[in-house]
Amino acid sequence: MSGKGQRLYTKAKRLIPGGTQLLSKRPEMFLPNQWPAYYTKAKGCEVWDLDGKKYIDMGIMGVGSCILGYADPEVNRAVKKAVDSGSMSTLNAPEEVELAELLCTTHPWASMVRYARTGGEAMAIAERIARASTGRDTIAFCGYHGWHDWYLATNLARKDGLKEHLLAGLEPAGVPRGLRGTVRPFHYNKIEELEAIVKKEGKNLAAIIMEPIHGVEPEDHFLQKVRKIADTTGAVLIFDEITVGWKLTHGGAHLLYGVNPDIAVFSKAISNGYPMAAIIGRRKVMQAAQRTFISSTYWTERVGPVAALATIKKMKRVGAPKRIERAGRLVREGWTSLAKKYNLAIVIGGVMPISSFTFQHGKVSQALKTLFVQEMLDRGYLATNMFFASCAHTDTHIKNYVRSVDQSFAVLAHALETRTVYKKLRGPVAHTGFERLN
Repeated sequence: MSGKGQRLYTKAKRLIPGGTQLLSKRPEMFLPNQWPAYYTKAKGCEVWDLDGKKYIDMGIMGVGSCILGYADPEVNRAVKKAVDSGSMSTLNAPEEVELAELLCTTHPWASMVRYARTGGEAMAIAERIARASTGRDTIAFCGYHGWHDWYLATNLARKDGLKEHLLAGLEPAGVPRGLRGTVRPFHYNKIEELEAIVKKEGKNLAAIIMEPIHGVEPEDHFLQKVRKIADTTGAVLIFDEITVGWKLTHGGAHLLYGVNPDIAVFSKAISNGYPMAAIIGRRKVMQAAQRTFISSTYWTERVGPVAALATIKKMKRVGAPKRIERAGRLVREGWTSLAKKYNLAIVIGGVMPISSFTFQHGKVSQALKTLFVQEMLDRGYLATNMFFASCAHTDTHIKNYVRSVDQSFAVLAHALETRTVYKKLRGPVAHTGFERLN
């Protein structure tokens, strides 16, 4: 264990259950005992740790929250002006009305908007509105949609029901047993699974919740079939655009496929690193928010809407989706050619701006991934087997990154050949899922 970051993280684990606020940022998910853990400054795609060492972030880029890059000067100027003018008041921030108009203009099918500040709570709001609108209880879903009770209740009925949607080993501790059977999972592109849920639940289906695209393209008119089922059953169709929204096109990814939901939920990229989330929807459904209590003081602060307005306008002006598509494609091409060069078996997945690869080398695969992270960290990169592209990633950044991947893959190939993968690791193998830390 070395560096100020790891020493502070050791202290954090005594003070903070789980060590961090987000599982995806736990050092154990990357490089146990070696990951820098904390930052002092982030700009563009560069990050400085507590020891003053600079890294290029070619990994998860704030978990995909900063399409324009860290600390975008234009967004920051708008936010600083809002802070200086007062971020909170007894009165409401007018920017929330302007943002609502912009979101509905971008998505003409929607006519009303509610706000939150994080993706997980925004999904809980969408779920509540859907149940209030229909007067029903059961939700069918596929994919990852946050941490709230309505979602984790999946594991009350099936011990590892979320294994293929989120993570293995998630205990629904603290989730009321009365929620058992209120959520039912199905797999993306498996329309027959959703049909089976509908057949069993009948008129009690309140909502169908899913991402419009889930790593792979929809097949055999999948989205159109889901839309038809929602129309037939009267269930509210909710598209979770928290991860993929604004990355494939300007607005929700569903715009590319010509299938409109009843509710769409945005967060992460919508405000480039500042807390903000939006739930947009059809008037008939959204009006149900007035029949149930959905209210919070900090949903009225000014910074979130101001950041979102500045971010959305700039993303459109600079053509962000095309830029990050190109960055993702160049990185994928690098992974593919170098894996072939060194005879490493990998499978590439995800949409282009959110690309990933997995090693296919049996029991040693996770250790191999850990060794890759270690080698790339030594070369000055925050990198893993995922790449969230941003407008801050230039061709030069990518060229230098691919050169370092070349060197790292050479080390991995030699370690496989000599059966020394574990020996080359300077710490434990990275975690693969949810694990208790202490």
